[in-house]
Parts: sequence; structure tokens; C-alpha cells
Amino acid sequence: MQNVDFDVIIVGGGPAGLACARSLVGAGLRTVVVESSTDDDLSTPPYDGRDIALTHGSKRILIDIGVWERLPADEIYPIRDARVLDGHSPYALEFTRREAGVDALGFLVSNHLIRRTLYEEVSMWEEVLMRTARTVDSVNPDSDAVSVTLDNGESLKASLLIAADSRFSGVRRQVGIPARTRDFGRTALVCRMNHQLDNGGVASECFQYGQTVAALPLSRNISSIVITVPTDRADELANMALADFEAWVTSRLEAGFGQMKLLSKRFVYPLIAVLADRFVGTRTALIGDAAVGMHPVTAHGYNLGLSGQELLTEIVRTTFRQGNDIGAASRLERFNRRHRRVVLPVYCGTNALVGLYTSEKPPTKMLRKALLRAANHLRPMRKVVIDRLVGH
Repeated sequence: MQNVDFDVIIVGGGPAGLACARSLVGAGLRTVVVESSTDDDLSTPPYDGRDIALTHGSKRILIDIGVWERLPADEIYPIRDARVLDGHSPYALEFTRREAGVDALGFLVSNHLIRRTLYEEVSMWEEVLMRTARTVDSVNPDSDAVSVTLDNGESLKASLLIAADSRFSGVRRQVGIPARTRDFGRTALVCRMNHQLDNGGVASECFQYGQTVAALPLSRNISSIVITVPTDRADELANMALADFEAWVTSRLEAGFGQMKLLSKRFVYPLIAVLADRFVGTRTALIGDAAVGMHPVTAHGYNLGLSGQELLTEIVRTTFRQGNDIGAASRLERFNRRHRRVVLPVYCGTNALVGLYTSEKPPTKMLRKALLRAANHLRPMRKVVIDRLVGH
């Protein structure tokens, strides 16, 4: 097999990797994306149950790379307000679009639509080549370049390698970047459900005892339901008879939505968080879940993926325009330092929140009720949360 030279190799053609490839378009760089899925899988990805909450900052990025306008307008759902409930108390911590000074706190878009639209957009550009249905056998970074050998024997060479190949990244492991994982011992079951009562465009997060139930507003009478339970209970819910499952969800939402009816399959995802010890190695940078894989409770996973790739590609484009080495350690360290400054508070804060709201110990239950009430009245705390929700 021949050697093929590029400027940038991106391993992973998911939402983060494809956004990164599109962000490099127009810089004069030769980019190749290596992805294990086929072109058919990428062009027509199946619905997977996951509805992604996008911040205003993520919307801006998607507009900048030509993706937002390609999304079906009738499948972009605004989150007008949000509320958090604890246990079976009717008291709620509430955040409103009026307080945030926006028309919507954020936007819900199905994961499969984001993936499909990104692939359509990237496929338009000749300066991005796709190596689909291919996996990486070996990675060899050195001081001058990085080489990647594919499973078909093809060798790719570039100045910079970008890993966007999931939270269990093989590239990250091969270049010797350690990562810390946290298995929460819990599983998320996601699906779409119809309900009798209007959701009002409000996202509801109900931290109950033994499980968490979130209802994310799509249309007025359809919501994306996210149920988090201990892993040993996940199969029971996933295989529960239809009528029993609908009754179970109806009762857990305290009649706030009326009778619930299942509209989709039930999808199950284990909850494991991952944080790489650093986001760069020799001529290598990590983005998306390869850098940080989040617990979904604060809905920041893909938003961090988008902001991370934007930061990296800005540095790469500027460096290339100046005629400098895009894989130089000093340039990559700039990305590492700045991205970790954003990621670490969100990652640690999310994990602390999960610990607080999944503990069944009486003192912890009392503490979270007190914090819920305090957060409704402490203006500085509310501003931090709202700024993070909106993500300008």
C-alpha cells in the first residue's frame, strides 16, 4: 500500500470529528477523516433515542460551519424554561428564558440528524477526504510527523493527528495518553413519549429516590424521556410490558404530563464518564468524547465537543496561515491549557451533582433540598447556572 501525505488526520467520523473536519475547510489544509462506519451508515444513521441539548454557543458554531441551516427546521425544538425537582416534593428550582434574556434556554436536536447533516455538509468539500469502513491498526507519532496505518495496510502521514474516536479512544491509548474513567453503576434508558398535557416547552429534571426521570420538550405533547436507574434495574425497564412501562413513567412524573404513551423503541446506554489526563500528545490532540466523556445530566457532552474542536481548529488555522508547524508541541499545549480550563469545572461539577442527587443517605437528601431552595434565591449562583445553560 502507498503512503499518502496529509496535513491533518482525524480519526472518528462522529459529530465531533466531522465538525472538526468542516471547521478546517477553507484554510488550505489537506484533511482526511478515518471512520469505521460505512458511507451508507453515515449518510442515513438510524434514530438512536438521543436528543441533544445544544446551547446558543453550539448553535453559533453550527451556523458558522454551515450545518444549522441544513437541519430540518421542524425538528429543532426550543427549550423555553427548565425546572429541577427533588424526591416527591412539588417545590422546584426554576430557570426561565426571561431571566436569561433569550427566546429559549437551548435547543433539542436528535443525535442522528446532527450526524447525518454533518456528513452531508463535509461530503461537499473536496479538501476533506473520507476513509470510511476503515479502522486504525497503529499510530506512530515522532518529532517530524505522525503516521497512521489502517486495517487495509494503507499508511497515512500528517503533521497533526486528531482523535475523535469515542470515550474509549484507541488512538488515545496508542499515543500513551492516560484517561480516568468513572463508572456510575447506572444506566440511562431513553425514548420518546406522547403525553396528554402540554409540556409548555419546559425541560423537567426529577431527581427521585432510586431513579432520575427527565422530560425534555419536543412538540407540545411529545417529550424525550431520559430515565436513569441502577444498572441492575435497566433490563427490567427495557423489557417491561408496554402498558406497564407507560404506567410506570406516568406515575413517576407525578401526573404532570397526564397519560404517557411510548412512541419509539427504548434505548439503553451505560453511564461511564471519562477524562483524559491531558488533551494533547506528540503531534496529537483529543477532542469530543476522546478528551472528555460526560454524564448526560447537565447535557454538556456535545457542547464541550463543539467548543473544543472550535478552539483547536482556530489555533491550527492561525498557525498554518503564519507558516508554522501545526503539530508543534507549543501550539498544542495552548489548546490543552485553554480547553482544560473550560472542561474541568464542568466535569467535576457534573460528577459532584450526580453524587449528590443519587445518594440515598438522609443527610445528603436534606442537603440537596436545602441547596435547591438556596439556588432559587442566590442571584450569583443562578447567574452561573443560567450562563452555563445558555452557553453564549
